[in-house]
Amino acid sequence: MTTENLSAEAKEVLEIIEEEDVDFLRLQFTDIMGTPKNVSIPAAQAEKAFEEGIYFDGSSIDGFVRIQESDMRLTPDPDTFAILPWRSSENGDGVTSARLICDVINTSTGEPFEGDPRRVLKNAIDRAEEMGYTVNAGPEPEFFLFEEDENGRATTTTHDAGGYFDLAPKDLAEDVRGEIIYGLEEMGLSVEASHHEVAEGQHEINFKYDDALTTADNVITFRTVVRAIAAQHDLHATFMPKPIPRINGSGMHTHLSLFTEDGDNAFHDDDDEFNLSETAKQFLAGILDHAGALAAVCNPTVNSYKRLVPGYEAPVYVAWSDVNRSALIRKPAARVPAASRIEARFPDPSCNPYLALAALINAGLDGIEKGLDCPDPVRENIYEFDEEKRMEYGIDTLPTNLGEAVDALEEDEAVLEALGPHISEKFVEAKSEEFGEYLVEVSDWEIDRYLEKY
Repeated sequence: MTTENLSAEAKEVLEIIEEEDVDFLRLQFTDIMGTPKNVSIPAAQAEKAFEEGIYFDGSSIDGFVRIQESDMRLTPDPDTFAILPWRSSENGDGVTSARLICDVINTSTGEPFEGDPRRVLKNAIDRAEEMGYTVNAGPEPEFFLFEEDENGRATTTTHDAGGYFDLAPKDLAEDVRGEIIYGLEEMGLSVEASHHEVAEGQHEINFKYDDALTTADNVITFRTVVRAIAAQHDLHATFMPKPIPRINGSGMHTHLSLFTEDGDNAFHDDDDEFNLSETAKQFLAGILDHAGALAAVCNPTVNSYKRLVPGYEAPVYVAWSDVNRSALIRKPAARVPAASRIEARFPDPSCNPYLALAALINAGLDGIEKGLDCPDPVRENIYEFDEEKRMEYGIDTLPTNLGEAVDALEEDEAVLEALGPHISEKFVEAKSEEFGEYLVEVSDWEIDRYLEKY
């Protein structure tokens, strides 16, 4: 085999593998729910992986293919190569491992597999490019750090008692966050800020925005690094939206903008009161119009809807604003035209970032194509509105549970089309089953409240 047919990027990766004495490569992809999967190969097989791909059994991956269609192929993306900082010979274990994110190929057709979430996002990006836009995204994933018990199992005992922007000694995780940041930077992420969040044991680390595909890859990398570094400190990091009742949950506010082929921000308009262009307002209107269905993808667990309740800084009202955070979408202040963007505040970090971004992008593009009218911003605190006032303002609410969200998804042709028939079917099937299982469970709260009373 020769490297003549390989891209310059692939050849560069092969050189780095040799220079850094990499022992193993983890070929990574995600299932439909966003759980990272990987196939580990000796680094000596890297050239073969780039040239031919690596085959695996897709029938064993949740939501992929049937047993009679099991042969799938992983094609590594050389731009995603990174040495794993916690699996490096410099850390004393004598083994250096690296990661490559892969696209999944259907071997029977030789075409990209329609059930690959990364492919779904690429389709959304292609649609935007056909309309003359590139998509930038910047997520803000929050997480909790919990103590582990004597058996190494996760508890819900928070690692510290800190609050928003607290310092040590209340913020006991300052050093842990520091190690996470170093790990993220070694993996190629550009970290902009980190701090303790509102709830005890809750944290946020922000990394720089990027094109939509790189951003989704970065979210997967982020979650992996956070959990791996936390585990080295005998801590469990969770991206569960609401692990503790009656305190703030974890969100993943997502900033979005479109740029033209000339490199101009299509969302900016100097003459507008909010510096938002007509394109931006139509994009925003598209997200509001499809909010119910988007919730199923951006808030995909039963637990997600324990976060989406009034009173805990999570948005539930289908509206937008430039001055408060009670609305579904916020228009952040921008110092320069290139920074004009919108912030979708409802996604949470349990979502599959490829599917969530694909759904958000397609909903926004649908708003542009249809020329949807953007409602006026709501500059009052919607949490203080009663139902009559919300009706007066025409403000709907997000679904109150996963079942309602899935119902909304099944009725939304645009979002279903964005996901594609394969993922739509498998996603709806899995989430309907999840909600059905939840409905037949009896919680400790019910036992405590009703067992002796009735």
